[in-house]
Amino acid sequence: MVQSHNRHPFKIFSGNSNRPLAEAIASALGTKLGDVEVGRFSDGEVCVTANESVRGCDTFIVQSTSGPVNDHLMELLVMIDAFKRASAGRITAVMPYFGYARQDRKAKARDPISAKLVADLLTTAGADRVLTMDLHADQIQGFFNIPVDHLQAAPALAAYYKRQLKTLGKENFVVVSPDAGSVARARKFSQKLGDVPIAIVDKRRPRANVSEVMNIIGEVEDKHCLLLDDLADTAGTLCHAAEALMEKGGAASVSAATTHGVLSGKAVENISKSPIKEFVIMDTIDIPEEKRIDKIRVLTVAHIFAEAMERIYEELPVSTLFN
Repeated sequence: MVQSHNRHPFKIFSGNSNRPLAEAIASALGTKLGDVEVGRFSDGEVCVTANESVRGCDTFIVQSTSGPVNDHLMELLVMIDAFKRASAGRITAVMPYFGYARQDRKAKARDPISAKLVADLLTTAGADRVLTMDLHADQIQGFFNIPVDHLQAAPALAAYYKRQLKTLGKENFVVVSPDAGSVARARKFSQKLGDVPIAIVDKRRPRANVSEVMNIIGEVEDKHCLLLDDLADTAGTLCHAAEALMEKGGAASVSAATTHGVLSGKAVENISKSPIKEFVIMDTIDIPEEKRIDKIRVLTVAHIFAEAMERIYEELPVSTLFN
């Protein structure tokens, strides 16, 4: 429960992208979501009606920019504008999943840098602060000229896998990076588990959403492997890596863990057919019931966001949540 001498009230609102998570965050803070209607005009334009005052309030808007990405992004922008014009004291855009984060640089000539564009849109709309989790690229924080608190799901994931380590034993467990770009993430996570070994799947990506495994770097034979990534879109990368670990590497078993379950296209089918034993996803994106197959286990990050929001409100450091 938020208890403060801060004279400005604390209010949480939610768009339509992930209301279950927003409700869980509000519950963890001992409050309820604010009364706002986020709908559509007949031509599809976003319509926002706030049914309570936010004047002078520390206002948090919980909205993942997950699919349909453009609809949810526009909802967030219009909500920020509505609250800004209603004289909200400070507006924090709480974005458990930050869409467009994969377009963070010019990979080839004439590419846009869409992550920077989204940062500019949020700032222009009137956001005073952004609270997000596991950005695809850390440097996106630098695209903003407002404070960005970048939370990590690793502590929650580590707590889950530490319980499994007690059964399996550290010597039989390997954290695997599904590509060279995720090595730093795998190394940090292995340290949280007490310095378990790491391995790397060397792949190439001939085109978007297609990956081919080349080699496995590290010892995985007869080991229980955990593939770790920041997001699963079509899940092709993780599924191909799992096949390689079992067939080329001789792994005893393969599990996967990712913060953001985008799960587009044939993702659920790919996971279902893959040798992945368990696929752990955080609830930064709302996973509909039809996608919650037996292999998929959803863990919550509500408590992490709740504590971060309380700390922002109380003007306390958020960095303690990284440990």
